[in-house]
Amino acid sequence: MIKICFICTGNTCRSIMAERLMKKIINDKGLKDIKVISRGISANGENINANAKFALKQFKALSTNRKSVKLGKIDKNILYITMTDEQKKFINSKNVLSLKSLIGKDIIDPYGKDKNAYLLTANELLEGIKVLVEKLELWR
Repeated sequence: MIKICFICTGNTCRSIMAERLMKKIINDKGLKDIKVISRGISANGENINANAKFALKQFKALSTNRKSVKLGKIDKNILYITMTDEQKKFINSKNVLSLKSLIGKDIIDPYGKDKNAYLLTANELLEGIKVLVEKLELWR
């Protein structure tokens, strides 16, 4: 079993979108041995952002409400994937990488922006997730 945790700041936009987009991709591919969750460095129990829900709907991924979950103790059996290099440095663990290492750029926080910004973010997340899934399929 491969366990992956996407990390962002508040777990209301980027990381929850990444979690749900990846779940859709691995489900569509029939990959059963990958578990995906998400957390936020500063999460405080807020619901998923409405524009994040909108973007997820456009990609036919799960868009239901869920409270944000704060990142707890780092588990050596989980691969953590951050949205930015800064978040990677904050976590400071051997089992963490940033999406920048997969696609060459940080995933900028769309919080407070319009639906188009969230769609752009979802597209960037998908770009990184596809690279990640390809690497996982080779590794398996």
